[in-house]
Amino acid sequence: MVAYYPGAMRWDIFCKVIDNHGDIGVCWRLAAGLAARGEHVRLWVDDASALAWMAPQGAPGVDVGHWDAARGVEPGDVVVEAFGCDLDDAVQSAIATAARERGRQPDWINLEYLSAEAWVERCHALPSPVLAGPAHGLQKRFFYPGFTTRTGGLLREPGLLARREQFDRSAWLRARGIRWNGESLASLFCYEPPGLLPWLEARLASGEPLRLLVTSGRAERAIRALPAAVTSRLDIEWLPLLPQVEYDHLLWACDFNFVRGEDSVVRALWAGQPFAWHIYPQDDDAHRAKLDAFLDRIEAPASLRALHAAWNFGAAGADAWDLPAWRHSVGAARDAMAQQDDLATQLLAFVRR
Repeated sequence: MVAYYPGAMRWDIFCKVIDNHGDIGVCWRLAAGLAARGEHVRLWVDDASALAWMAPQGAPGVDVGHWDAARGVEPGDVVVEAFGCDLDDAVQSAIATAARERGRQPDWINLEYLSAEAWVERCHALPSPVLAGPAHGLQKRFFYPGFTTRTGGLLREPGLLARREQFDRSAWLRARGIRWNGESLASLFCYEPPGLLPWLEARLASGEPLRLLVTSGRAERAIRALPAAVTSRLDIEWLPLLPQVEYDHLLWACDFNFVRGEDSVVRALWAGQPFAWHIYPQDDDAHRAKLDAFLDRIEAPASLRALHAAWNFGAAGADAWDLPAWRHSVGAARDAMAQQDDLATQLLAFVRR
C-alpha cells in the first residue's frame, strides 16, 4: 500500500519522450518543483536518458522509474498524464482499483501543452469522463499551463527571479571559457529554421559584432550545414549539453536568445532578455495561430513579429533588430506573469480543493 503523509501527497507523473529536451524537461521541472514543496513524486518515463545531462544531480523527493515498471503499481494521490500520453491498461486498472479501495479515485490530471490561445481559458480545469477501458466511469481533469489568471500559469521555481537579478554574466562566461569582449551575445537553440541563413547574413551585413553561442544537437547541425562562406565569418562558441540550471544561465548571459519548444520559451521569458521562438511545426499549420497568440500576449512590437515570421516561415524580416524595444516588451510580459502563481503552486491548490 502507498504510505500517506500528513500534509503531503504522493504524485505519479507519466511522460512519453518525443523531444528529449521538451517533454522530459517540463516533466522534470514539475516533478522537482512539487518535491521542493514537500510532495513525494514518482516520474515514470519511457526514456530517461536525457536526465543524465539535464538534471545530473537528481532532486530530493523525486524517484525516476521506467514507464513499463508502473504497470500494476498502486497509484499515489495524484496521477498526472503529461501531454496526452495514453496510460497503459494496467495503470488504468490500478487507478480503478485504488478508487474502489479508497472510496474516491486518485486525482487524475491531463497536463496539456502550453498555449496563449483564447480557448485555453475555456478548457482549463474541465472534467473529462473516461468512457472506455479499465478506468471506465472515472474522471480526468484538464490542466492547461498558460499566461492568464484563468489558466494554470507557468513553471517557475521559488527564488528564480531573485537569482536572475544576482547573476554575474562576466563570471559565468569566464568559468565556461567563453570569449567575450563586450559584443552582443546570442544563444541558438532551434530545429532547422527557414530564417537561419538570412538572419546570419543580415547580422554579418550590419557590421555589428556578434558572438553566437550554439547549443549541442540540432542547432549545431543546422549551423554546420550552412555554407562555409558564411560560417567562416562567424564568431561561434560550441556548447556541450547543458543541465537545466546552466541553460538558464546561458539565457541570462545572452543579449538575445533563439529558443524552441515550450520549456525553453518559458525560461526565455523568465530570463527577461529579447528572444525568438522557433515553434514546433504542425501539419495543419496550427502552430501559426499559436505563435500569433503568444506574440499578442507579450505585446510584441512589429519588428519582433517580423523576425518571428522570418525565422519560422521564411518571410521577409530577417534583418529586424531592435533589442531595446524587444527587451522592454519581454520585461513587461515577464513582470506581469510573475504576479501570477506558478504552475506547481496552482496544481497543488487545484488537487487539494
